[in-house]
Amino acid sequence: MAEKFNRATFTRNFLKNITRIKNPDEMLADAKSDGLEKTLGVWDLIILGVGAIIGSGIFAVVGIAAAGAADGSSLGAGPALMVSMIIAAIACIFSALCYSEFATMIPVAGGAYTYTFATLGEFAAWMVGWVLMLEYAIGFIAVACAWSNHLMQFLQGFGHILPSWLTNPPVWLTNDVFTVSKMMETDPSLNVPTIFGIPVCINVPAIAIVLLMTAILVKGTKDSAKMAGLMVFIKLAVIALFVVAGAFFITPSNWTPFAPNGIEGIFAGAFLIFFAYIGFDALATAAEECKNPQKDLPIGIIGSLAVTTIVYVLVALVLTGMINTSAAVPVDFLKAPMAYCMMMAKQNWAAGLISIGSLAGLTSVLLVLEMAATRILFAMSRDHFISQRFQKIHPKFKTPVLLTWTVGILAVVGILTLNLNVAAELCNYGTFTSFIVVCVAVLILRKTDPDRERPFKVPFSPFVPIMGIVCCGGLMVYKSMQSTSSALLFPVWLGIGAIIYLLYGFIRNRDNENKIHKELVHGKLEK
Repeated sequence: MAEKFNRATFTRNFLKNITRIKNPDEMLADAKSDGLEKTLGVWDLIILGVGAIIGSGIFAVVGIAAAGAADGSSLGAGPALMVSMIIAAIACIFSALCYSEFATMIPVAGGAYTYTFATLGEFAAWMVGWVLMLEYAIGFIAVACAWSNHLMQFLQGFGHILPSWLTNPPVWLTNDVFTVSKMMETDPSLNVPTIFGIPVCINVPAIAIVLLMTAILVKGTKDSAKMAGLMVFIKLAVIALFVVAGAFFITPSNWTPFAPNGIEGIFAGAFLIFFAYIGFDALATAAEECKNPQKDLPIGIIGSLAVTTIVYVLVALVLTGMINTSAAVPVDFLKAPMAYCMMMAKQNWAAGLISIGSLAGLTSVLLVLEMAATRILFAMSRDHFISQRFQKIHPKFKTPVLLTWTVGILAVVGILTLNLNVAAELCNYGTFTSFIVVCVAVLILRKTDPDRERPFKVPFSPFVPIMGIVCCGGLMVYKSMQSTSSALLFPVWLGIGAIIYLLYGFIRNRDNENKIHKELVHGKLEK
């Protein structure tokens, strides 16, 4: 990449430049010279994977997937929810196998962004990196606010013990500005400070957990994995408690009819549950920090999906056995299904522990999402898309400290300014896009570089990658057909990313190539 360019413009060899791929060997050399410390083993990866996947989905979405949305916008699968979960897992497996092939072949930071650069070129890589910021960075912000909501619900259960300022603080200290604006429309008596008529909101719990997760990540990936391990243990213990205790309150008649809404209800449930599986792809972004990526990454990715599928099916079995999901269900069941079931069984102590488990689940998701966001940006910094200052590694902790704190501070800004409902919907499009691109990239590299060593190969190729494209593409089209603002905003996000590339990323890369060219010429003259 040392070709000379007279000026960093769009007019000279433009198409050649934007489709320029980065050779995997060059990626591996970069990672070896200034890479991150290798600290993760196979169990660390499984813990991080389970930590990323089992979050608010199993503690909240599972109720809507079983009984349907309160407004009738989504049908429920009923007891057939366990079938929906298996279908969603199979849809994820196709993409997971493609991620595993790339992660073992090119074990460097960046995940889908890196794989795109190796197959589709510079512009596509930038766009995938831009899209991944939807999935990880904005997803991180949305989960932080969900963590804040769960914390306040948990603290309200101790209203008779704790002071009121802690259990019932002003709404503007625990919510985002868009949520508070809606609350003010229904209750004008709310005492909320405003500037030029705009409510001033500071979601203190969300900001606090973001700063805490950032500080933990700065200390090192191994320490972060230990933290995630503790959270995973707590939430799996709580889920096991629900399954074992709830089994004594199952009424077999609740399992009939098995599929009250037929195949349509099963697939509607699979669509919702698919989002409860998202997170395994974050493991690929940490490939550079694996001790033995060729062996451990496929086990970590597939193993985390297998563990979560078993957990999800057991929860569905008990949940639908305790509550008749074929009939109308209370709103409280849709918000917190497991806790509601325990309260109906008069096991309030178990309901309280489930609330703790949901907090632990969200905490581990936060940790993995922020780690994934920083690793993608680290890879983009290495490729000169953003400032190389972000590549600075902490001398003691061996982590990208400046980049990690930058992501944390930007997340705080997002908590203060973003419409989180729309942001969460946009994350889904980012996920689908990255899954599809990785499946396409596997097919491309099989043709362009068939002799490259592949420690793990996607079985039954090209069937598996094609099925990954079909499943994710189908879900993406299904989502686009719904009347949501995110369906319109996603193309806008892509357009903004393309403009930033043309006005900044493209020029920055050409300037870097000129710099390399001058250094080579200067070196030859000295000789």
